[in-house]
Amino acid sequence: MKKPEHRPWKILASEYLAQRPWFTVRHESLELPDGTRVPDYYVLEYPDWVNIIARTRDGRFVLIDQYRHGLQRTDYELPAGCCEPTDASPLAAAQRELREETGYGGGTWCEWMHLAPNPSTQNNWTHCFLATDVERLSDQQTEASEDIRIHLLTRNEVHALLTEGGIIQALMAAPLWRYFAETTE
Repeated sequence: MKKPEHRPWKILASEYLAQRPWFTVRHESLELPDGTRVPDYYVLEYPDWVNIIARTRDGRFVLIDQYRHGLQRTDYELPAGCCEPTDASPLAAAQRELREETGYGGGTWCEWMHLAPNPSTQNNWTHCFLATDVERLSDQQTEASEDIRIHLLTRNEVHALLTEGGIIQALMAAPLWRYFAETTE
């Protein structure tokens, strides 16, 4: 299918309201292609993210659970994190995050999909990877603010989590749903 016609908005003015590691907000005044002016538009700037569907040699999925203060709850998730300036590529970031959060690594890696978390107001991408035949290589190397538990789950257990609302993070549920739609292993 043909990509839709690109119709960018003209930026009339732009200023940063806040620039912090996890909270950067840009205020812009815009003009749409039809001449309509939007005096107050806000863009949240974030680094690109990565997440990993990781499967061990015996076919188990490597999932984690951790507390998320925004919703004040603990749920199952894929290993994930931000691309750091020192990462050579999103793949390198994904491999680093999997090892840091779970101690797992190695195996065979491929890009699975790319998602835009919220292209209306956010400027970043999520790079999703599939890693198969991973194995435990080390202990976790979590940050002081991380309290992560590792779970090795079967295909049926992960599918049940998806269908029962046990994986609520949309950027993690989407690649998992695609995985279940396209694979049988």
